[in-house]
Amino acid sequence: MSKSHDRHGAIAEQARATCLCFHAQRAARSLARRFDEAFRPLGITNGQYSLLTALNQFAPASVGMLAAALGMDRTTLTAALKPLTRRRFVTVAVDPDDKRNRLLAMTAAGRAALAKARPIWRATHKEVEGLLGPGGPDRLRQDLRALF
Repeated sequence: MSKSHDRHGAIAEQARATCLCFHAQRAARSLARRFDEAFRPLGITNGQYSLLTALNQFAPASVGMLAAALGMDRTTLTAALKPLTRRRFVTVAVDPDDKRNRLLAMTAAGRAALAKARPIWRATHKEVEGLLGPGGPDRLRQDLRALF
């Protein structure tokens, strides 16, 4: 094995061991898989649950407002909304005050799906918080908020 290969391997290992972005992304993917699996019987993903929850708070909402509230870009949000509109959980309408904007609203079917998902979210969330130990969930939320 060459010295160059050894050096690059050490650099990669150091990055894996210390890179905050790597660890945050890995944790986010793990959490997403856990919640996706929990929501699978309802036919929704954790991302869709988050969108429905946000629309339940902000509806009617413009695409831009909802994207900002979720920390997403508009294009990603628009793509994420498509399955929810196909299932008639969300409606998209032209903003009467500005024809360039679209207003999003949750339908009765969306509210029903959210109501079925909420107990699943609570149970899964409680399970995840238990993995973090006493004070861990609050500390993690505080630390994560410091990054945005």
